Amino acid sequence: MKKIEAIIKPFKMDDVREALAEVGVAGMTVTEVKGFGRQKGHTELYRGAEYQVDFLPKIKIEIVLADERVEQAVEAIQQAANTGKIGDGKIFVYNVESALRIRTGEVNDEAL
Repeated sequence: MKKIEAIIKPFKMDDVREALAEVGVAGMTVTEVKGFGRQKGHTELYRGAEYQVDFLPKIKIEIVLADERVEQAVEAIQQAANTGKIGDGKIFVYNVESALRIRTGEVNDEAL
């Protein structure tokens, strides 16, 4: 099993969700987060004063899948979240040792 963690621009969330549904991803966890990478934030003008905004709003998507489905899901996220501009985000893939469905006691692939 693998865990996919994707950090994307907020306005791309619906596109990514639809792309993942098309490849058969049934569930995910979504969190509103803030951060920055190479773009280092930006400046905004508010009431005539300039402010440096260091942390930009992002969306973090977390999905746990069977190994054979990971490549397809990563490709779907990458294509749906891509704008071609700086700040499109990142995708990380981690190994998952085990999973347990609390309600039924199912473990590993059956718990997904």
